[in-house]
Amino acid sequence: MSRDEIERLSPSRKDGIDLIRENHLRYTYCNFLQNLGLRLDLPQPTIGTAMVLCHRFFVRRSHACHDRFLIATAALFLAAKSEETARPLNNVLRASCYFFHKQDISYLSYLLPVDWFEQYRERVIEAEQLILTTLNFELNVQHPYGPLTAVLSKLGLSHTDLLSLALNLISQGLRSSLWLQFRPHQIAAGAVYLAARTLKMDLSRYHNIWQEFQATPFVIQDVADQLMELC
Repeated sequence: MSRDEIERLSPSRKDGIDLIRENHLRYTYCNFLQNLGLRLDLPQPTIGTAMVLCHRFFVRRSHACHDRFLIATAALFLAAKSEETARPLNNVLRASCYFFHKQDISYLSYLLPVDWFEQYRERVIEAEQLILTTLNFELNVQHPYGPLTAVLSKLGLSHTDLLSLALNLISQGLRSSLWLQFRPHQIAAGAVYLAARTLKMDLSRYHNIWQEFQATPFVIQDVADQLMELC
C-alpha cells in the first residue's frame, strides 16, 4: 500500500479518528510493545514483528472498535510463537497487566474481582483469534536487519557508527507505517542513506552500495524522509 492509501483509507477515519490521532495511537501501542517485550526478555525482531502485526491489523480494523493494548498483547504472544521465541501466555498477561495498570499483579488481585485474571486471559485469546482471522493467518514478517547487516558487512562497514545509527533508525521506523509500504531491503537502504547523511559520511566510494540494496533513488529518499519525520 502507498502512504496515501494507508492514511486516507484507514477504517478509523469512518469513526472520526483523524490522522494525527491515529499516529498517536500507533505510537502508544508500539511503546507498550517495546516495554512489554523487554520485560519478557524477547529479542528486538520479535518485538518488531508484534508491532508490524498490529499495523497490519489496524489498517483493516478501526481503532474505535478495538482496545489497542489488548490487541498489542495478543500480537506479542503471537509474534513470539511465530518467531520461535515463545513465552507462556500467563507470563505475557502478567507483564501486560504490570504496564497497563502500573501495579504488580499480586496487588491487583486485592482490587479486582476474583476471576479478573481468567477473564483477561479469555479476552487476549479472543483477540489472538481476531488477529489471525483479520490477517488471514499470515504472520510472516521480514525485517530490514538481515539486508542491512549483510550489505554493510560485504562492504566492510559492519563495525561502524553507520551500522549502529541505521539500526537505531530502523527501530524508530517500526513505529510508522513503513513496513506496510516497502520491502525490508528498501527500508534498510533508506536507513543507511539517512544515517550517512546524519554522520556526514561520504559513501560515494562504495559505488555499488545502492545496487546491493536493490533500491531506487526515489524509494531510498522516500524511506529516508519518512524516517526523518520520526527523529
